[in-house]
Amino acid sequence: MPEVRPFRALRYESEIIGDLAAVVSPPYDVISPTEAAVLLARHPKNVVRLDLPVGEQGDGPDDRYRRAARTFAAWRSDGTFHKDPRPSLYVYEQAYRLPGSTIERVQRGFFGRLRLEPFGPGSGVLPHEQTMSASREDRYKLLRATGVNTSPVVGLYSDPAGQAARILDEVARTTPIADVSDVDGVRHRMWALPAEGSGAGQVASLISAAGAGPITIADGHHRYETALRYRDERRMSRSCEEDPAFDYILALFLDAASPLTVLPTHRVVRGLGDDGVGALRRGLADLFDEDPVEGPSSLLAAFGAAQPARGGHGRIGLWTRAGAAILTARRAAFEPLLPAGGEALRQLDVSLLQVALERLVGIDQAALTAGRVAYTKSADEAIGWVNGGTDGADVAFLLEPTPVASIVEVAREGDLMPPKSTYFYPKPLTGLVLNPHEW
Repeated sequence: MPEVRPFRALRYESEIIGDLAAVVSPPYDVISPTEAAVLLARHPKNVVRLDLPVGEQGDGPDDRYRRAARTFAAWRSDGTFHKDPRPSLYVYEQAYRLPGSTIERVQRGFFGRLRLEPFGPGSGVLPHEQTMSASREDRYKLLRATGVNTSPVVGLYSDPAGQAARILDEVARTTPIADVSDVDGVRHRMWALPAEGSGAGQVASLISAAGAGPITIADGHHRYETALRYRDERRMSRSCEEDPAFDYILALFLDAASPLTVLPTHRVVRGLGDDGVGALRRGLADLFDEDPVEGPSSLLAAFGAAQPARGGHGRIGLWTRAGAAILTARRAAFEPLLPAGGEALRQLDVSLLQVALERLVGIDQAALTAGRVAYTKSADEAIGWVNGGTDGADVAFLLEPTPVASIVEVAREGDLMPPKSTYFYPKPLTGLVLNPHEW
């Protein structure tokens, strides 16, 4: 079973930084270079300097990571960060509007430490998505230089009795220690729940609920795999240390049964040319039933972000400069082509599309790594890229969101989804709590 622990978080000192909203940021993997520049201009001590250090002229290969480490050390020395006096769990709430709609939701969970476990049979921590080597190496170099988790992995637990939800609701009625809104209008609130004193019972109950069964990683696979590698490296040099802090990683724990939002990640295929697009269209007829539609508005109505999460039915939108259609997979045609794996993986829309792309236009894992496919959460943006031929964009495939239940089932069956199969929204803010590898 997974092991969840309270911890003494590093947090920004309000008397030093002033407005907390000026120094927090989205996680590193959703920040564009333009957005990073805006964050850096917002406050000289924005956490993006630590979580996404940028290169400077004359830098060697790893200088930006060493610079982040020096910055982190300086900020601890000058009081920018303070360390909470008691181990705690940190209850976290996000109130938001579903993008492209008027639907409002509230999501609650808590930050804590999760003991690292290798993936495999019997593990208490389960992955669901493949990772990419370049991203793993980047996170490894940053963690090795700084010795701190700046942003969390997100883990899903199962609590059928609703014990954790009742506690989180109780805590959310009290005064938070942090209350900020981000540029997307998401309101983030946080409470410290000490593991000693009056909150001890609530902390024990949350740990019990989250640790009752396997944790499925919803977001942060690269961070988790990096932390495993770093842990193993540290064990080689500090093998006698009992229960070291580097055996744990910062995690945000969410109940898989709560109203979570998964946005679709659409695919845009590059470099086919007119002949390649024509060949693709002809080949698709062998695998899908095709319903032509008029203009982008029909596709946006069917695959926009406001649509409910109903993926898994083999329904995919197609946009080319020559026309549009809604494709519906013929399962019998796909059956002999699907890779080995459990039924949950084989039912996924992303699995069907990956098989179709590899079979019809030769886009395999190597081609994905080489950038033949671009990704976006916006159906409108995907269509716009194709219309403008942006970076060779020729075809957009619009997907429905992957249901949370399917994600959990894929993980429990021991399978991995293709990269960019899920996008949990909203992302937890980086900078509310940092996890130093110390007690």
